[in-house]
Amino acid sequence: MSLFVNKVVDEWGTSYSLTTLGYGALVAAILILLILACYLTGENKRVQTKPLVFAAAAMALGMITSFMKLFEAPMGGSVTLFSMLFICCIGYWYGLRTGLITGFAYGLLQLISDPYIISLPQMITDYLLAFGALGLSGLFCNKKNGLIKGYIIGVLGRYLFAFLSGLIFFAAYAKGSGMSAPVYSLAYNGSYLGCEAAMTLIVLAIPAVNKAFARVKQMAIA
Repeated sequence: MSLFVNKVVDEWGTSYSLTTLGYGALVAAILILLILACYLTGENKRVQTKPLVFAAAAMALGMITSFMKLFEAPMGGSVTLFSMLFICCIGYWYGLRTGLITGFAYGLLQLISDPYIISLPQMITDYLLAFGALGLSGLFCNKKNGLIKGYIIGVLGRYLFAFLSGLIFFAAYAKGSGMSAPVYSLAYNGSYLGCEAAMTLIVLAIPAVNKAFARVKQMAIA
């Protein structure tokens, strides 16, 4: 793994940082996943330009808004300006397969921008699985109020993996809190994810906003 990561030892313990080759490999993986996601969109198995453009645009908006933090938790996690919504939109537009694969690609993009790696299983859980779960929104691609329902299930999916990561890899942080590790992980991750989800759902409940997203979907799939 030394080709892709460097070991870092400090007062917080052992972690890993990405090398130049590691960054390059992640960029290549993102491009491959995006192309694969668009290849799987629809029934004709070929790469379609429009899904590629819309998925890339949604990822870019998700990335930009992820830096607009309204609140940042002390040990990772933040309330952002609707960043999860843009990733859930991909599943809402193009379905479960495209949503999940693009979510994985977005997780790799987050890993490039703000990596914190203590082990390979932790990296997979915190980045690939947690952000990939936002693609579960595709389960409600063609359902009534599909964006709202899809957003809820996508955020719950991310919450599940964030909880598991906190329980398995960061249980030591629960010491001194007066809570058990499971309760601490539920409360800690629920605080920032729940706040952003509630804020987003309030905005989506506005009829004009909901109609605007429906129109964007028509543009995306036309």
